[in-house]
Amino acid sequence: MDVSFHSVTLDTDKCKGCITCISRCPTQAIRVRSGKAKIISELCIDCGECIRLCPHHAKKAVSDHIDIIENFDYKIALPAPSLYGQVNNLTDIDYVLTALKMMGFDSVFEVSGAAELVSEAARIMIADGKIKKPVISSACPAIERLIRARFPSLCKNILPILSPMEIAARMAKEKAAKKTGLSKDKIGVFFISPCPAKITDIKRPIGCETSSVDGALSMKEIYPKLIHYINKIDDPEPLAKSGIIGVSWAGSGGEASSLIREKYLGADGIENVIKVLEEVESDKLNDLDFIELNACSGGCVGGVLTVENPYVAKTRIQLLRKYLPVARNHLPEDSIPENFVFSKPIEPAPVMKLHEDLDVAFTMMNQIDELCEHLPSLDCGSCGSPTCRTLSEDIVRGFAKETDCVYKLREQIESLAEKLTEI
Repeated sequence: MDVSFHSVTLDTDKCKGCITCISRCPTQAIRVRSGKAKIISELCIDCGECIRLCPHHAKKAVSDHIDIIENFDYKIALPAPSLYGQVNNLTDIDYVLTALKMMGFDSVFEVSGAAELVSEAARIMIADGKIKKPVISSACPAIERLIRARFPSLCKNILPILSPMEIAARMAKEKAAKKTGLSKDKIGVFFISPCPAKITDIKRPIGCETSSVDGALSMKEIYPKLIHYINKIDDPEPLAKSGIIGVSWAGSGGEASSLIREKYLGADGIENVIKVLEEVESDKLNDLDFIELNACSGGCVGGVLTVENPYVAKTRIQLLRKYLPVARNHLPEDSIPENFVFSKPIEPAPVMKLHEDLDVAFTMMNQIDELCEHLPSLDCGSCGSPTCRTLSEDIVRGFAKETDCVYKLREQIESLAEKLTEI
Protein backbone atom coordinates (compact mmCIF):
# COMPACT_ATOMS: atom_id res chain seq x y z
CA MET A 1 0.00 0.00 0.00
CA ASP A 2 1.37 3.39 -1.06
CA VAL A 3 0.69 5.69 1.91
CA SER A 4 1.78 8.74 -0.10
CA PHE A 5 -0.58 8.16 -3.05
CA HIS A 6 -3.15 10.79 -4.00
CA SER A 7 -5.35 10.59 -7.07
CA VAL A 8 -5.71 14.39 -7.09
CA THR A 9 -2.56 15.91 -8.59
CA LEU A 10 -1.36 19.32 -9.72
CA ASP A 11 0.02 20.30 -13.12
CA THR A 12 2.26 23.23 -12.18
CA ASP A 13 2.70 24.23 -15.83
CA LYS A 14 -1.04 24.97 -16.11
CA CYS A 15 -1.36 26.58 -12.65
CA LYS A 16 -1.66 30.39 -12.79
CA GLY A 17 -1.65 30.90 -9.02
CA CYS A 18 -5.16 32.37 -9.14
CA ILE A 19 -6.10 31.24 -5.55
CA THR A 20 -9.54 30.01 -6.69
CA CYS A 21 -8.88 26.61 -5.13
CA ILE A 22 -7.57 27.57 -1.71
CA SER A 23 -10.78 28.99 -0.24
CA ARG A 24 -12.93 26.00 -1.24
CA CYS A 25 -10.67 23.18 -0.07
CA PRO A 26 -12.53 21.57 2.88
CA THR A 27 -9.35 20.69 4.75
CA GLN A 28 -7.29 23.79 3.86
CA ALA A 29 -4.81 21.56 2.03
CA ILE A 30 -3.82 24.04 -0.68
CA ARG A 31 -1.42 27.00 -0.61
CA VAL A 32 -0.21 29.32 -3.36
CA ARG A 33 3.45 30.18 -3.06
CA SER A 34 5.68 31.84 -5.68
CA GLY A 35 2.77 31.99 -8.08
CA LYS A 36 1.97 28.25 -7.98
CA ALA A 37 -0.45 26.14 -5.99
CA LYS A 38 0.85 23.42 -3.69
CA ILE A 39 -1.22 20.54 -2.29
CA ILE A 40 -0.31 19.51 1.27
CA SER A 41 -0.41 15.71 1.14
CA GLU A 42 -1.17 15.20 4.83
CA LEU A 43 -4.35 17.29 4.59
CA CYS A 44 -5.72 16.33 1.16
CA ILE A 45 -8.78 14.03 1.20
CA ASP A 46 -9.00 13.65 -2.62
CA CYS A 47 -12.54 15.01 -2.74
CA GLY A 48 -11.86 16.55 -6.16
CA GLU A 49 -13.34 19.94 -5.28
CA CYS A 50 -10.21 21.69 -6.58
CA ILE A 51 -10.51 19.79 -9.89
CA ARG A 52 -14.09 20.95 -10.21
CA LEU A 53 -13.25 24.60 -9.51
CA CYS A 54 -9.88 25.17 -11.20
CA PRO A 55 -10.46 27.49 -14.20
CA HIS A 56 -7.13 26.51 -15.75
CA HIS A 57 -7.54 22.71 -15.41
CA ALA A 58 -4.34 22.54 -13.39
CA LYS A 59 -5.77 19.91 -11.04
CA LYS A 60 -6.46 16.44 -12.38
CA ALA A 61 -7.15 12.91 -11.15
CA VAL A 62 -4.71 10.09 -11.80
CA SER A 63 -6.36 6.81 -12.81
CA ASP A 64 -5.30 3.61 -14.54
CA HIS A 65 -5.32 3.23 -18.31
CA ILE A 66 -7.57 0.48 -19.62
CA ASP A 67 -4.50 -1.39 -20.93
CA ILE A 68 -3.82 -2.43 -17.32
CA ILE A 69 -6.44 -5.17 -17.65
CA GLU A 70 -4.12 -7.07 -19.98
CA ASN A 71 -1.86 -7.85 -17.00
CA PHE A 72 -4.38 -10.45 -15.81
CA ASP A 73 -5.65 -13.74 -17.21
CA TYR A 74 -9.25 -13.05 -16.21
CA LYS A 75 -10.62 -9.51 -16.16
CA ILE A 76 -13.67 -8.29 -14.23
CA ALA A 77 -15.32 -4.87 -14.54
CA LEU A 78 -16.95 -3.30 -11.47
CA PRO A 79 -19.29 -0.59 -12.78
CA ALA A 80 -20.38 1.97 -10.21
CA PRO A 81 -24.17 2.51 -10.33
CA SER A 82 -23.53 6.15 -11.29
CA LEU A 83 -22.29 4.86 -14.67
CA TYR A 84 -25.88 4.05 -15.65
CA GLY A 85 -26.85 7.70 -15.25
CA GLN A 86 -24.33 8.70 -17.92
CA VAL A 87 -26.19 6.88 -20.68
CA ASN A 88 -29.14 8.60 -22.35
CA ASN A 89 -32.43 6.70 -22.82
CA LEU A 90 -31.14 3.66 -20.91
CA THR A 91 -33.98 1.28 -20.03
CA ASP A 92 -31.91 -1.87 -19.60
CA ILE A 93 -28.69 -2.10 -17.58
CA ASP A 94 -27.68 -5.12 -19.67
CA TYR A 95 -26.69 -2.78 -22.51
CA VAL A 96 -24.00 -1.20 -20.33
CA LEU A 97 -22.81 -4.51 -18.92
CA THR A 98 -22.66 -6.17 -22.34
CA ALA A 99 -20.72 -3.20 -23.74
CA LEU A 100 -18.15 -3.58 -20.94
CA LYS A 101 -17.57 -7.20 -21.98
CA MET A 102 -17.16 -6.05 -25.58
CA MET A 103 -14.44 -3.66 -24.35
CA GLY A 104 -12.30 -6.61 -23.21
CA PHE A 105 -13.60 -7.71 -19.82
CA ASP A 106 -14.37 -11.38 -19.28
CA SER A 107 -17.18 -10.65 -16.85
CA VAL A 108 -18.88 -7.87 -14.92
CA PHE A 109 -19.94 -7.62 -11.29
CA GLU A 110 -22.28 -4.80 -10.42
CA VAL A 111 -21.32 -2.63 -7.47
CA SER A 112 -25.05 -1.92 -7.12
CA GLY A 113 -25.55 -5.60 -6.30
CA ALA A 114 -23.07 -5.37 -3.45
CA ALA A 115 -24.77 -2.12 -2.36
CA GLU A 116 -27.99 -4.06 -1.73
CA LEU A 117 -26.09 -6.39 0.58
CA VAL A 118 -24.46 -3.45 2.37
CA SER A 119 -27.93 -1.92 2.86
CA GLU A 120 -29.12 -5.10 4.57
CA ALA A 121 -25.96 -5.33 6.69
CA ALA A 122 -26.39 -1.69 7.74
CA ARG A 123 -30.00 -2.32 8.77
CA ILE A 124 -28.89 -5.22 10.96
CA MET A 125 -25.98 -3.32 12.50
CA ILE A 126 -27.97 -0.15 13.25
CA ALA A 127 -30.80 -2.17 14.81
CA ASP A 128 -28.21 -3.84 17.04
CA GLY A 129 -27.62 -0.44 18.65
CA LYS A 130 -23.91 -0.88 19.35
CA ILE A 131 -22.74 2.02 17.15
CA LYS A 132 -23.00 5.57 18.44
CA LYS A 133 -25.86 7.45 16.81
CA PRO A 134 -26.31 9.12 14.49
CA VAL A 135 -24.53 6.45 12.45
CA ILE A 136 -22.63 7.98 9.53
CA SER A 137 -22.33 6.17 6.19
CA SER A 138 -18.93 4.72 5.28
CA ALA A 139 -19.59 4.59 1.52
CA CYS A 140 -17.85 7.85 0.54
CA PRO A 141 -14.09 7.70 1.27
CA ALA A 142 -13.74 11.48 0.96
CA ILE A 143 -16.20 11.86 3.86
CA GLU A 144 -14.32 9.29 5.94
CA ARG A 145 -11.06 11.16 5.37
CA LEU A 146 -12.76 14.49 6.11
CA ILE A 147 -14.01 13.15 9.44
CA ARG A 148 -10.58 11.77 10.31
CA ALA A 149 -8.94 15.14 9.56
CA ARG A 150 -11.49 17.73 10.74
CA PHE A 151 -13.98 15.88 12.97
CA PRO A 152 -11.93 13.15 14.68
CA SER A 153 -14.39 12.78 17.57
CA LEU A 154 -16.94 11.43 15.05
CA CYS A 155 -14.81 8.49 13.92
CA LYS A 156 -16.77 6.25 16.30
CA ASN A 157 -20.02 7.21 14.50
CA ILE A 158 -18.88 5.80 11.15
CA LEU A 159 -20.63 2.60 10.08
CA PRO A 160 -17.89 -0.09 10.22
CA ILE A 161 -18.94 -1.81 7.00
CA LEU A 162 -16.74 -1.82 3.91
CA SER A 163 -17.88 0.05 0.81
CA PRO A 164 -19.93 -1.71 -1.89
CA MET A 165 -16.91 -1.34 -4.20
CA GLU A 166 -14.67 -3.33 -1.87
CA ILE A 167 -17.28 -5.97 -1.12
CA ALA A 168 -18.09 -6.35 -4.83
CA ALA A 169 -14.38 -6.87 -5.58
CA ARG A 170 -14.07 -9.59 -2.94
CA MET A 171 -17.19 -11.39 -4.11
CA ALA A 172 -16.19 -11.09 -7.77
CA LYS A 173 -12.78 -12.65 -7.16
CA GLU A 174 -14.27 -15.50 -5.14
CA LYS A 175 -16.82 -16.22 -7.84
CA ALA A 176 -14.25 -16.04 -10.67
CA ALA A 177 -11.76 -18.26 -8.84
CA LYS A 178 -14.41 -20.99 -8.45
CA LYS A 179 -15.54 -20.61 -12.05
CA THR A 180 -12.11 -20.59 -13.73
CA GLY A 181 -9.87 -22.45 -11.28
CA LEU A 182 -7.39 -19.57 -11.51
CA SER A 183 -5.57 -18.24 -8.46
CA LYS A 184 -6.78 -14.84 -7.27
CA ASP A 185 -3.55 -13.12 -8.27
CA LYS A 186 -4.34 -13.92 -11.92
CA ILE A 187 -7.83 -12.42 -11.66
CA GLY A 188 -7.99 -8.66 -12.15
CA VAL A 189 -10.87 -6.60 -10.76
CA PHE A 190 -11.27 -3.03 -12.03
CA PHE A 191 -13.57 -0.36 -10.65
CA ILE A 192 -15.06 2.20 -13.04
CA SER A 193 -14.84 5.26 -10.85
CA PRO A 194 -16.85 8.50 -10.81
CA CYS A 195 -14.39 10.25 -8.47
CA PRO A 196 -10.74 10.49 -7.36
CA ALA A 197 -11.56 9.61 -3.73
CA LYS A 198 -12.48 6.06 -4.75
CA ILE A 199 -9.22 5.73 -6.69
CA THR A 200 -7.24 6.78 -3.63
CA ASP A 201 -9.28 4.38 -1.50
CA ILE A 202 -8.02 1.50 -3.64
CA LYS A 203 -4.38 2.48 -3.12
CA ARG A 204 -4.85 3.58 0.53
CA PRO A 205 -7.97 1.78 1.81
CA ILE A 206 -9.84 2.73 4.97
CA GLY A 207 -11.15 -0.09 7.13
CA CYS A 208 -8.90 -2.81 5.73
CA GLU A 209 -5.19 -3.38 5.10
CA THR A 210 -5.33 -3.86 1.32
CA SER A 211 -8.01 -3.53 -1.32
CA SER A 212 -9.17 -6.40 -3.51
CA VAL A 213 -9.56 -3.96 -6.41
CA ASP A 214 -6.61 -4.14 -8.81
CA GLY A 215 -7.16 -0.88 -10.63
CA ALA A 216 -9.46 2.08 -11.19
CA LEU A 217 -10.60 3.34 -14.57
CA SER A 218 -11.94 6.87 -14.96
CA MET A 219 -15.58 6.90 -15.99
CA LYS A 220 -14.84 9.92 -18.17
CA GLU A 221 -12.06 8.14 -20.06
CA ILE A 222 -13.92 4.92 -20.84
CA TYR A 223 -17.20 6.66 -21.69
CA PRO A 224 -16.60 7.26 -25.45
CA LYS A 225 -15.61 3.64 -26.02
CA LEU A 226 -18.52 2.40 -23.90
CA ILE A 227 -21.08 4.39 -25.90
CA HIS A 228 -19.50 3.17 -29.13
CA TYR A 229 -20.17 -0.44 -28.16
CA ILE A 230 -23.62 0.24 -26.69
CA ASN A 231 -24.70 1.60 -30.08
CA LYS A 232 -23.65 -1.69 -31.70
CA ILE A 233 -25.76 -3.92 -29.42
CA ASP A 234 -29.05 -5.33 -30.71
CA ASP A 235 -29.58 -8.09 -28.17
CA PRO A 236 -27.69 -7.63 -24.85
CA GLU A 237 -26.67 -10.50 -22.61
CA PRO A 238 -28.87 -10.98 -19.51
CA LEU A 239 -26.21 -9.90 -17.00
CA ALA A 240 -27.88 -7.47 -14.58
CA LYS A 241 -28.31 -8.71 -11.02
CA SER A 242 -29.32 -5.64 -9.04
CA GLY A 243 -32.52 -3.73 -8.37
CA ILE A 244 -33.88 -0.36 -7.31
CA ILE A 245 -32.15 -0.34 -3.91
CA GLY A 246 -28.67 -0.91 -5.37
CA VAL A 247 -28.98 1.37 -8.38
CA SER A 248 -30.37 4.18 -6.18
CA TRP A 249 -26.98 4.42 -4.44
CA ALA A 250 -25.86 6.44 -7.49
CA GLY A 251 -27.63 9.54 -6.17
CA SER A 252 -27.77 11.34 -2.86
CA GLY A 253 -30.30 9.82 -0.46
CA GLY A 254 -30.34 6.43 -2.17
CA GLU A 255 -28.38 4.67 0.55
CA ALA A 256 -30.27 6.28 3.43
CA SER A 257 -33.71 5.51 1.98
CA SER A 258 -32.73 1.85 1.52
CA LEU A 259 -32.44 1.45 5.30
CA ILE A 260 -36.23 1.73 5.63
CA ARG A 261 -35.92 4.00 8.67
CA GLU A 262 -37.73 7.29 9.20
CA LYS A 263 -35.06 9.13 11.17
CA TYR A 264 -32.37 9.70 8.58
CA LEU A 265 -30.71 12.59 6.81
CA GLY A 266 -28.98 12.77 3.43
CA ALA A 267 -26.67 15.63 2.45
CA ASP A 268 -24.44 16.18 -0.55
CA GLY A 269 -21.87 18.78 -1.59
CA ILE A 270 -18.82 19.25 0.60
CA GLU A 271 -19.93 22.58 2.12
CA ASN A 272 -23.32 21.16 3.13
CA VAL A 273 -21.63 18.07 4.52
CA ILE A 274 -19.35 20.17 6.72
CA LYS A 275 -22.37 22.03 8.15
CA VAL A 276 -24.05 18.72 8.99
CA LEU A 277 -20.91 17.34 10.64
CA GLU A 278 -20.56 20.50 12.71
CA GLU A 279 -24.12 19.96 13.98
CA VAL A 280 -23.42 16.30 14.75
CA GLU A 281 -20.29 17.32 16.63
CA SER A 282 -22.38 19.80 18.63
CA ASP A 283 -24.89 17.03 19.55
CA LYS A 284 -27.71 18.74 17.64
CA LEU A 285 -28.71 15.71 15.54
CA ASN A 286 -28.78 12.98 18.17
CA ASP A 287 -32.39 12.11 17.36
CA LEU A 288 -31.34 10.71 13.95
CA ASP A 289 -30.52 7.05 13.35
CA PHE A 290 -28.47 7.44 10.18
CA ILE A 291 -26.75 10.12 8.13
CA GLU A 292 -25.73 9.64 4.49
CA LEU A 293 -23.09 12.13 3.34
CA ASN A 294 -21.72 12.56 -0.16
CA ALA A 295 -18.82 14.88 -0.96
CA CYS A 296 -20.11 15.48 -4.49
CA SER A 297 -23.27 17.45 -5.30
CA GLY A 298 -26.04 15.05 -6.25
CA GLY A 299 -24.12 12.07 -4.86
CA CYS A 300 -21.78 9.86 -6.89
CA VAL A 301 -23.44 11.03 -10.12
CA GLY A 302 -21.77 14.39 -9.35
CA GLY A 303 -18.21 13.01 -9.23
CA VAL A 304 -15.60 14.95 -11.20
CA LEU A 305 -14.86 11.88 -13.34
CA THR A 306 -18.41 11.63 -14.67
CA VAL A 307 -19.45 13.15 -18.00
CA GLU A 308 -23.09 14.10 -17.44
CA ASN A 309 -24.66 16.91 -15.44
CA PRO A 310 -25.34 15.31 -12.02
CA TYR A 311 -28.99 16.32 -11.94
CA VAL A 312 -29.61 14.99 -15.44
CA ALA A 313 -27.85 11.75 -14.44
CA LYS A 314 -29.91 11.50 -11.25
CA THR A 315 -33.12 11.93 -13.28
CA ARG A 316 -31.99 9.13 -15.60
CA ILE A 317 -31.43 6.87 -12.61
CA GLN A 318 -34.95 7.65 -11.40
CA LEU A 319 -36.39 6.72 -14.80
CA LEU A 320 -34.31 3.53 -14.94
CA ARG A 321 -35.70 2.43 -11.56
CA LYS A 322 -39.18 1.79 -12.97
CA TYR A 323 -37.80 -1.09 -15.04
CA LEU A 324 -36.21 -2.81 -12.03
CA PRO A 325 -37.33 -5.03 -9.14
CA VAL A 326 -36.86 -3.70 -5.61
CA ALA A 327 -33.77 -5.84 -4.90
CA ARG A 328 -32.06 -8.94 -6.23
CA ASN A 329 -29.44 -9.56 -3.54
CA HIS A 330 -29.94 -10.65 0.08
CA LEU A 331 -27.71 -11.71 2.94
CA PRO A 332 -27.87 -15.40 3.86
CA GLU A 333 -29.80 -15.99 7.08
CA ASP A 334 -29.98 -12.23 7.75
CA SER A 335 -26.45 -12.23 9.14
CA ILE A 336 -23.48 -10.01 8.31
CA PRO A 337 -20.55 -11.88 6.69
CA GLU A 338 -17.28 -11.38 8.56
CA ASN A 339 -15.49 -10.03 5.49
CA PHE A 340 -18.04 -7.20 5.19
CA VAL A 341 -16.87 -5.59 8.43
CA PHE A 342 -13.83 -3.33 8.97
CA SER A 343 -10.72 -5.31 9.85
CA LYS A 344 -9.14 -2.21 11.37
CA PRO A 345 -10.89 0.71 13.09
CA ILE A 346 -11.09 4.22 11.65
CA GLU A 347 -8.92 6.50 13.73
CA PRO A 348 -8.14 10.24 13.62
CA ALA A 349 -5.72 11.12 10.81
CA PRO A 350 -2.15 12.04 11.77
CA VAL A 351 -2.42 15.53 10.30
CA MET A 352 0.47 17.98 10.42
CA LYS A 353 1.88 18.55 13.90
CA LEU A 354 3.45 21.85 14.85
CA HIS A 355 6.35 20.05 16.52
CA GLU A 356 7.17 16.69 18.08
CA ASP A 357 8.28 18.43 21.30
CA LEU A 358 5.12 19.45 23.19
CA ASP A 359 6.75 22.51 24.82
CA VAL A 360 7.95 23.78 21.44
CA ALA A 361 4.49 23.12 19.98
CA PHE A 362 2.87 25.24 22.73
CA THR A 363 5.34 28.04 22.07
CA MET A 364 4.55 27.90 18.36
CA MET A 365 0.82 27.92 19.12
CA ASN A 366 1.24 31.11 21.18
CA GLN A 367 3.18 32.68 18.33
CA ILE A 368 0.38 31.77 15.92
CA ASP A 369 -2.25 33.32 18.22
CA GLU A 370 -0.18 36.50 18.53
CA LEU A 371 0.39 36.77 14.79
CA CYS A 372 -3.27 36.16 14.06
CA GLU A 373 -4.28 39.11 16.25
CA HIS A 374 -2.21 41.44 14.10
CA LEU A 375 -3.59 40.22 10.78
CA PRO A 376 -6.75 41.82 9.29
CA SER A 377 -9.03 38.75 9.80
CA LEU A 378 -10.44 39.12 6.29
CA ASP A 379 -9.55 35.59 5.11
CA CYS A 380 -9.26 36.95 1.57
CA GLY A 381 -6.72 34.35 0.42
CA SER A 382 -4.58 36.94 -1.40
CA CYS A 383 -1.57 35.84 0.63
CA GLY A 384 -1.80 32.31 -0.79
CA SER A 385 -3.16 30.80 2.45
CA PRO A 386 -6.89 30.11 2.86
CA THR A 387 -7.32 32.14 6.07
CA CYS A 388 -5.42 34.58 8.26
CA ARG A 389 -5.10 31.77 10.81
CA THR A 390 -3.47 29.42 8.32
CA LEU A 391 -1.14 32.21 7.18
CA SER A 392 -0.09 32.64 10.83
CA GLU A 393 0.62 28.89 11.01
CA ASP A 394 2.56 29.00 7.76
CA ILE A 395 4.68 31.92 9.01
CA VAL A 396 5.52 30.11 12.26
CA ARG A 397 6.36 26.94 10.34
CA GLY A 398 8.67 28.97 8.09
CA PHE A 399 6.58 28.46 4.93
CA ALA A 400 5.53 32.11 4.57
CA LYS A 401 6.32 35.60 5.80
CA GLU A 402 4.14 38.33 7.27
CA THR A 403 4.48 40.54 4.21
CA ASP A 404 2.72 37.88 2.12
CA CYS A 405 -0.37 39.57 3.53
CA VAL A 406 -1.06 42.45 1.12
CA TYR A 407 -2.39 44.60 3.96
CA LYS A 408 0.76 44.11 6.05
CA LEU A 409 2.87 44.76 2.95
CA ARG A 410 0.96 47.98 2.31
CA GLU A 411 1.54 49.07 5.91
CA GLN A 412 5.28 48.50 5.50
CA ILE A 413 5.37 50.38 2.19
CA GLU A 414 3.44 53.32 3.68
CA SER A 415 5.74 53.37 6.70
CA LEU A 416 8.80 53.29 4.45
CA ALA A 417 7.34 56.08 2.28
CA GLU A 418 6.82 58.26 5.36
CA LYS A 419 10.43 57.73 6.45
CA LEU A 420 11.73 58.57 2.98
CA THR A 421 9.61 61.73 2.99
CA GLU A 422 11.10 62.77 6.33
CA ILE A 423 14.62 62.21 4.97
